[in-house]
Amino acid sequence: MGKIKPKFQIGDKVKYMGSTKEQSRWGGCSDPSNLKEGKTYTIINVSFHSWHTKIELEGREGKFNSVCFELLESRE
Repeated sequence: MGKIKPKFQIGDKVKYMGSTKEQSRWGGCSDPSNLKEGKTYTIINVSFHSWHTKIELEGREGKFNSVCFELLESRE
């Protein structure tokens, strides 16, 4: 059986799709109010947890819930 590739990786381009209060609060994620819906961001760090994934974005402070983003361009 092959190794499962994570959905998000450092260097990937993602689009912020917006979020609910519950999504942004899940697992201590950061408030995404400084992000613009529909804007593209580059991932600079990924933290995998048992029930969620947090991503950090170039030029933005915080760790955001990955479910609020759509993968646009993978580095691989």
